[in-house]
Amino acid sequence: MTKKIYLAGPDVFLPDALEVGRRKAELCADHGLQGLFPLDNAVALAAHDASLQIFQGNEAMMNDADAIIANLTPFRGPSADAGTVYELGYMAGRGKLVLGYSNDPATYVERVARFETIETRDGLLIGADGLAVEDFGLADNLMLIHCLDLHGTPLVTPHAAPADLWHDLASFTACVRIAAQRLGPKQAR
Repeated sequence: MTKKIYLAGPDVFLPDALEVGRRKAELCADHGLQGLFPLDNAVALAAHDASLQIFQGNEAMMNDADAIIANLTPFRGPSADAGTVYELGYMAGRGKLVLGYSNDPATYVERVARFETIETRDGLLIGADGLAVEDFGLADNLMLIHCLDLHGTPLVTPHAAPADLWHDLASFTACVRIAAQRLGPKQAR
C-alpha cells in the first residue's frame, strides 16, 4: 500500500501553487509515495463557509496521511506560517511521522533582526516591542523544532539560502527521501 504524505506549507499562496504542488507530488511518486497537496481539495471560494471547507478538507487529508512534510520557510515574517505549524502539531499529536524543511538556514534571532532592532538587556535579547526574543540558537520556535526532533527528524535546511526560496525543492526532496526510508517496507533480518 502506497504511503501518503501531507504536503503542508505556504506554497498554497504562490501564484503558481498548483504547479508547485504538482512538482512536489511527482517527487513523492518518484520515491514510491503519494503526495497530498491541500489545493487538491475542491472548494468554491465564494461559498459562505469556504474557510471551514478548506479546514475540514485539509484535516481529512491529514487524517488519511501517514506523514507530513511541512515547508517551514519563514512566511510574512521571521517565523513559519501559522497554519503550517498547526498542521505539524496536529500530525505529531496523532502519532504520525513529521518532517519539515526551511529554505532559510538562518537562526530565528537572525531573522527577527531582519525585521526589527534587537538589544541586549539584563542578559536577554529584547525586540523593539520590549518583549524577549527567544534565543536558543534554533531555526525557529523551540516547540516547532523539538516537535520535529522528537516526532520525526530534525529540520532540514540548506547550507546557504537558495536564490529562490519558494521554488527550490532540494530540501523538500531530502525530506521525501527520509520519508521513503522511514515509511518503506521493513527489511527482513
